Amino acid sequence: MNGADPLLKMSDEADQKTAESLLALVYEELRRLAVSKMAQETPGQTLQPTALVHEVWLRLVGDRNPTFNDRTHFFRAAAESMRRILIDQARRKLAIRHGGGYERVDLEGQDLIAPDGDQQLLAVNEALDKFAIKFPIQSEVVKLRYFAGMTNEEAARVLNISVSSVKNYWNFSRTWLLHEIKNS
Repeated sequence: MNGADPLLKMSDEADQKTAESLLALVYEELRRLAVSKMAQETPGQTLQPTALVHEVWLRLVGDRNPTFNDRTHFFRAAAESMRRILIDQARRKLAIRHGGGYERVDLEGQDLIAPDGDQQLLAVNEALDKFAIKFPIQSEVVKLRYFAGMTNEEAARVLNISVSSVKNYWNFSRTWLLHEIKNS
Protein backbone atom coordinates (compact mmCIF):
# COMPACT_ATOMS: atom_id res chain seq x y z
CA MET A 1 0.00 0.00 0.00
CA ASN A 2 1.93 2.93 -1.26
CA GLY A 3 1.78 6.56 -0.40
CA ALA A 4 1.17 8.37 2.79
CA ASP A 5 -1.48 10.58 1.24
CA PRO A 6 -4.85 10.81 2.95
CA LEU A 7 -6.19 8.59 0.17
CA LEU A 8 -9.66 8.14 1.53
CA LYS A 9 -9.94 10.86 4.14
CA MET A 10 -13.67 11.27 4.09
CA SER A 11 -15.11 14.60 5.17
CA ASP A 12 -17.42 17.20 3.68
CA GLU A 13 -15.23 17.37 0.59
CA ALA A 14 -15.76 13.62 0.07
CA ASP A 15 -19.40 14.28 -0.64
CA GLN A 16 -18.26 16.16 -3.74
CA LYS A 17 -16.07 13.32 -5.01
CA THR A 18 -17.60 10.93 -7.43
CA ALA A 19 -17.29 7.18 -7.28
CA GLU A 20 -15.14 7.35 -10.41
CA SER A 21 -12.55 9.59 -8.78
CA LEU A 22 -12.45 7.28 -5.76
CA LEU A 23 -11.89 4.31 -8.06
CA ALA A 24 -9.04 6.14 -9.77
CA LEU A 25 -7.40 6.61 -6.37
CA VAL A 26 -7.61 2.99 -5.24
CA TYR A 27 -7.78 0.91 -8.43
CA GLU A 28 -4.07 0.10 -8.77
CA GLU A 29 -3.76 -0.83 -5.13
CA LEU A 30 -6.86 -3.06 -5.26
CA ARG A 31 -5.56 -4.68 -8.46
CA ARG A 32 -2.17 -5.37 -6.85
CA LEU A 33 -3.90 -6.99 -3.87
CA ALA A 34 -6.10 -9.06 -6.18
CA VAL A 35 -3.09 -10.22 -8.23
CA SER A 36 -1.34 -11.22 -5.02
CA LYS A 37 -4.38 -13.12 -3.75
CA MET A 38 -5.14 -14.84 -7.06
CA ALA A 39 -1.52 -16.02 -7.31
CA GLN A 40 -2.17 -18.03 -4.12
CA GLU A 41 -5.24 -19.75 -5.55
CA THR A 42 -5.15 -23.26 -7.02
CA PRO A 43 -4.30 -23.65 -10.71
CA GLY A 44 -7.25 -23.48 -13.08
CA GLN A 45 -8.90 -20.59 -11.26
CA THR A 46 -11.36 -18.90 -13.60
CA LEU A 47 -11.61 -15.64 -11.70
CA GLN A 48 -9.02 -13.14 -12.89
CA PRO A 49 -7.57 -10.34 -10.72
CA THR A 50 -9.18 -7.60 -12.82
CA ALA A 51 -12.56 -9.29 -12.54
CA LEU A 52 -12.10 -9.64 -8.78
CA VAL A 53 -11.31 -5.91 -8.46
CA HIS A 54 -14.34 -5.00 -10.56
CA GLU A 55 -16.59 -7.27 -8.55
CA VAL A 56 -15.24 -5.81 -5.28
CA TRP A 57 -15.85 -2.32 -6.63
CA LEU A 58 -19.41 -3.15 -7.65
CA ARG A 59 -20.15 -4.60 -4.23
CA LEU A 60 -18.65 -1.63 -2.42
CA VAL A 61 -20.01 1.14 -4.58
CA GLY A 62 -22.49 -0.14 -7.15
CA ASP A 63 -24.46 2.79 -8.49
CA ARG A 64 -24.26 4.83 -5.30
CA ASN A 65 -21.61 7.23 -4.05
CA PRO A 66 -20.47 5.73 -0.73
CA THR A 67 -18.51 7.36 2.02
CA PHE A 68 -15.76 5.65 3.95
CA ASN A 69 -14.49 6.98 7.25
CA ASP A 70 -10.88 6.57 6.20
CA ARG A 71 -8.41 4.34 4.38
CA THR A 72 -8.76 1.62 7.02
CA HIS A 73 -12.53 1.53 6.63
CA PHE A 74 -12.25 1.26 2.86
CA PHE A 75 -9.66 -1.54 2.80
CA ARG A 76 -11.45 -3.50 5.52
CA ALA A 77 -14.60 -3.32 3.43
CA ALA A 78 -12.61 -4.33 0.33
CA ALA A 79 -11.08 -7.32 2.15
CA GLU A 80 -14.50 -8.44 3.34
CA SER A 81 -15.85 -8.10 -0.21
CA MET A 82 -12.95 -10.16 -1.60
CA ARG A 83 -13.65 -12.78 1.04
CA ARG A 84 -17.32 -12.99 0.12
CA ILE A 85 -16.61 -13.11 -3.61
CA LEU A 86 -14.07 -15.93 -3.23
CA ILE A 87 -16.43 -17.86 -0.93
CA ASP A 88 -19.33 -17.42 -3.37
CA GLN A 89 -17.11 -18.61 -6.22
CA ALA A 90 -15.97 -21.65 -4.24
CA ARG A 91 -19.57 -22.55 -3.38
CA ARG A 92 -20.64 -22.16 -7.01
CA LYS A 93 -17.80 -24.38 -8.21
CA LEU A 94 -18.73 -27.07 -5.69
CA ALA A 95 -22.41 -26.99 -6.58
CA ILE A 96 -23.55 -30.14 -8.36
CA ARG A 97 -24.94 -28.21 -11.32
CA HIS A 98 -21.45 -26.81 -11.90
CA GLY A 99 -19.72 -30.18 -11.80
CA GLY A 100 -19.88 -30.84 -8.06
CA GLY A 101 -16.27 -29.90 -7.46
CA TYR A 102 -14.85 -31.60 -10.52
CA GLU A 103 -12.83 -29.50 -12.89
CA ARG A 104 -11.63 -30.10 -16.41
CA VAL A 105 -7.92 -30.85 -16.46
CA ASP A 106 -5.77 -30.96 -19.56
CA LEU A 107 -3.69 -34.10 -19.00
CA GLU A 108 -1.14 -33.15 -21.63
CA GLY A 109 2.10 -32.52 -19.76
CA GLN A 110 0.50 -32.90 -16.31
CA ASP A 111 1.94 -35.22 -13.70
CA LEU A 112 -0.70 -34.79 -11.02
CA ILE A 113 -3.79 -32.78 -10.22
CA ALA A 114 -3.56 -29.89 -7.75
CA PRO A 115 -5.48 -30.28 -4.48
CA ASP A 116 -8.93 -28.75 -4.33
CA GLY A 117 -8.61 -25.32 -2.73
CA ASP A 118 -12.35 -24.65 -2.75
CA GLN A 119 -13.02 -27.10 0.09
CA GLN A 120 -10.24 -25.47 2.10
CA LEU A 121 -11.57 -21.99 1.34
CA LEU A 122 -15.04 -22.92 2.57
CA ALA A 123 -13.63 -24.59 5.69
CA VAL A 124 -11.57 -21.49 6.51
CA ASN A 125 -14.59 -19.27 5.96
CA GLU A 126 -16.78 -21.35 8.28
CA ALA A 127 -14.11 -21.45 10.98
CA LEU A 128 -13.44 -17.72 10.54
CA ASP A 129 -17.06 -16.90 11.32
CA LYS A 130 -16.68 -18.67 14.69
CA PHE A 131 -13.27 -17.10 15.26
CA ALA A 132 -14.56 -13.56 14.62
CA ILE A 133 -17.00 -13.84 17.51
CA LYS A 134 -14.19 -14.34 20.03
CA PHE A 135 -11.35 -12.53 18.28
CA PRO A 136 -12.63 -9.70 16.05
CA ILE A 137 -9.32 -7.91 15.46
CA GLN A 138 -7.48 -11.14 14.76
CA SER A 139 -10.21 -12.10 12.29
CA GLU A 140 -9.62 -8.81 10.47
CA VAL A 141 -5.96 -9.79 10.13
CA VAL A 142 -7.03 -13.11 8.60
CA LYS A 143 -9.34 -11.37 6.13
CA LEU A 144 -6.63 -8.95 5.07
CA ARG A 145 -3.85 -11.56 4.89
CA TYR A 146 -5.73 -14.64 3.63
CA PHE A 147 -8.55 -13.21 1.56
CA ALA A 148 -7.08 -9.91 0.36
CA GLY A 149 -3.51 -11.18 0.09
CA MET A 150 -1.94 -8.31 2.01
CA THR A 151 1.50 -8.53 3.60
CA ASN A 152 2.01 -8.11 7.34
CA GLU A 153 3.15 -4.54 6.77
CA GLU A 154 0.12 -3.67 4.64
CA ALA A 155 -2.30 -5.21 7.13
CA ALA A 156 -0.59 -3.32 9.97
CA ARG A 157 -1.10 -0.02 8.14
CA VAL A 158 -4.75 -0.76 7.36
CA LEU A 159 -5.51 -1.83 10.94
CA ASN A 160 -3.28 0.84 12.45
CA ILE A 161 -1.40 -1.67 14.62
CA SER A 162 2.23 -2.75 14.75
CA VAL A 163 3.72 -5.25 12.33
CA SER A 164 4.70 -7.48 15.25
CA SER A 165 1.07 -7.48 16.44
CA VAL A 166 -0.07 -8.51 12.97
CA LYS A 167 2.51 -11.32 12.92
CA ASN A 168 1.41 -12.52 16.36
CA TYR A 169 -2.28 -12.31 15.45
CA TRP A 170 -1.62 -14.11 12.15
CA ASN A 171 0.27 -16.97 13.86
CA PHE A 172 -2.37 -17.29 16.57
CA SER A 173 -5.20 -17.12 14.02
CA ARG A 174 -3.71 -19.77 11.74
CA THR A 175 -3.20 -22.12 14.70
CA TRP A 176 -6.73 -21.56 15.98
CA LEU A 177 -8.30 -21.96 12.55
CA LEU A 178 -6.33 -25.12 11.70
CA HIS A 179 -7.33 -26.63 15.03
CA GLU A 180 -10.97 -25.69 14.44
CA ILE A 181 -10.97 -27.09 10.90
CA LYS A 182 -9.36 -30.37 11.96
CA ASN A 183 -11.85 -30.85 14.81
CA SER A 184 -14.97 -30.14 12.76
